[in-house]
Amino acid sequence: MNAPSTLAEKPTAPTQNAAPLPISCYIRTLNESRMVAKVVEAARQICSEVLVIDSGSTDDTVALAEAAGARVVSQAWLGLGKQKRFGEELCANNWLLDLDADEIVTPEFAAEVRAIFAGGDPDCAAYETMLVTVPPVGKPWWDFAVTDRRKLYDKRKLRQPDDVVWDQFVVPTDMRVGRIRAPLMHYSFPDLQHLAAKLNGYSGVGARATKLKPFPVVALRVMFAHPFYFLRFLIGRGLWRAGLYGWAVSGVVAHGRWLKDAKMLEIHLKQRQSAKG
Repeated sequence: MNAPSTLAEKPTAPTQNAAPLPISCYIRTLNESRMVAKVVEAARQICSEVLVIDSGSTDDTVALAEAAGARVVSQAWLGLGKQKRFGEELCANNWLLDLDADEIVTPEFAAEVRAIFAGGDPDCAAYETMLVTVPPVGKPWWDFAVTDRRKLYDKRKLRQPDDVVWDQFVVPTDMRVGRIRAPLMHYSFPDLQHLAAKLNGYSGVGARATKLKPFPVVALRVMFAHPFYFLRFLIGRGLWRAGLYGWAVSGVVAHGRWLKDAKMLEIHLKQRQSAKG
């Protein structure tokens, strides 16, 4: 797929003569000053409301989001899905746009959403869209973009899971899902250090909040799974197409996945130690 004519380094403010749509955008934040203003500004191309749910930022996230036109609500971290559910409850509109604080609405995406709403309330319960990662080195990763992210949905029909770990709803088979072909641009990480830190946090949550796997399974994964994780991302996810930097990213992401196994092992060992008294 060809890149759109305008990427999101310079988000477009709402067009003067284009009324915002009955869509509320919600964004979860914690120290997201890097991108939050651009994310809010870009979302306002189509959303009549942009809500930021901040869980205790110590940087300029709140001030930047408010200056860009968002309503900011403070809420201590509840968990991945639970934080989204909190945001859903506060949104004034039934149609919601779920964005992370590093995902930019492109003008092409906004135009396609306007077309969907041109005839009134859309027919589908949710819409899939393409999420294109923009790495700090090289070109956007068009060749292996994620194509099934359901970011736009009707909360009267679908809700995010009330869960600490999971934050993606499952659409029942009897509900229609549409597709938005224009992309959202995902500025996922500014450097590998940031990516590693983010994955370290995810691995801790995953190890503590998901069902603890049996000790033999965890032990085998700690010893042997790391290279398989690496190949899953390099080959399975297509990161080899990004050249040497793709190899580096695959290594960091594989290590982040392996950390969940290592932290589960630690939980097992602490439980055994505690049981011995």
